[in-house]
Amino acid sequence: MATQKIYAGSALRETRARTGLTQRRFAESLGVSLPYLSQMENNHRPISAGVLLRLAQEYGVDLTTLAAGDAERMVIDMQEALADPLFDAVPPLADLRLAATNAPVLARAFLDLYRAHREGQERLAALDQAIGAVGQNALTTPWEEVRDFFHYCDNYIDAVDRAAEHFACPDGNRADPWQMAVAALARNNIHVHLTELPANAVFRRQGNQLLVNAAAEAPSRLFQLLHLVALERHADLLEAVLDLGRFRSSTAREIARLGMANYFAGAALMPYRAFQSAAQAERHDLERLSHLFGASLEQVAHRLSTLQRPGAKGVPFFFVRVDQAGTITKRHSATRLQFARFGGACPLWNVHQAFEQPGRWLRQLAETPDGVRYLLLSRDVSKHAGAFNAPVRRFAIGLGVEVTQAEGMVYADGLDLTKPRAFEPIGISCRICPRPDCHQRSVPPMDRPLRIPKDRTGPLPYEIA
Repeated sequence: MATQKIYAGSALRETRARTGLTQRRFAESLGVSLPYLSQMENNHRPISAGVLLRLAQEYGVDLTTLAAGDAERMVIDMQEALADPLFDAVPPLADLRLAATNAPVLARAFLDLYRAHREGQERLAALDQAIGAVGQNALTTPWEEVRDFFHYCDNYIDAVDRAAEHFACPDGNRADPWQMAVAALARNNIHVHLTELPANAVFRRQGNQLLVNAAAEAPSRLFQLLHLVALERHADLLEAVLDLGRFRSSTAREIARLGMANYFAGAALMPYRAFQSAAQAERHDLERLSHLFGASLEQVAHRLSTLQRPGAKGVPFFFVRVDQAGTITKRHSATRLQFARFGGACPLWNVHQAFEQPGRWLRQLAETPDGVRYLLLSRDVSKHAGAFNAPVRRFAIGLGVEVTQAEGMVYADGLDLTKPRAFEPIGISCRICPRPDCHQRSVPPMDRPLRIPKDRTGPLPYEIA
């Protein structure tokens, strides 16, 4: 089998900039000539095996990230944006990959511009929305900016993850997270008390007293306590990471601060090495991991998708949470599958069926249009507030792994992963899905011409040319 050629000029340039070396000195350290380095940095040549070895040994570059990462995400994002009728034609896939790899800053600027266009169109379509948007950032909403920050960090923040692991395992072994959190807050003169609170409240602060709802679910109580530890005891670290994000508004920075504190809480509840080791031993059985770490199923699923530490990566998962309307409220992918940015999820994903069968894990074998096959899991994670009149928050989570990694999953037992017909054809979003015969298509693909047949014989009133 032929070896895959790796073009990663952007990664080379970023590594050189991070070390502060001139192009000549960088070329000498890699053992290549200056013209050869220039050709690799401009993606005119693939990175040689010798250069890959030196990048790993001398600069600690994770080689598994060079052939994927940001570029593939941006290709999907640009492909979806360019499918809009605003554009006459979609550039060839090769051109999109060249732009994402060779000019990632330009690609991100294009996506920002397209988001601004979409937002403007939506505001014009609804007068009340336009009035309420006065003074808001026209380029992108703070929420989207923060979402993209985590998205392009592979949902892994190394400094925060390691700080959380050190907090949870001060001597290399896991300590009781509740006791550790209570003691850490006490050092900031915040004293924790379990008590009765309204059903929809997890905790409430009164001066230097932190009242925690005894009726709230244990994982929620502990997570919120660790979240507060991050804000109170690791504020300097969070601020340093936020500075690197260069957020455009104070609102985005505040949202990111909360997201970073949530990240710390999840990483402290499930420390990286201990959690990764347990996940392998339990063959990624989410219910077993939930029991071992005192975490909810959603917390475990999300943590599995963040095991992206350089040199110690876990099984690459994608993770998604949807509400009853099919809206994606959380998303991350460490696999080749990338979620739609401007539309909803494919209706054929089994995550939409989880609400119909609460309390059960649903399994699905699926194949995306690029021919990649996945094992998909879904389950409802509805959140009860603990009182008859309290509202129930209904969500479903989806977790997926490429079938090449499925043997490490207990959920693959009993499934025939070698039978092509067992894999259901799915897509990313109807707007960019090329499948011509999907019975669940909601809208036609925006980059394909349509034919309107005289005699309708199929489920759709059109044919895709």
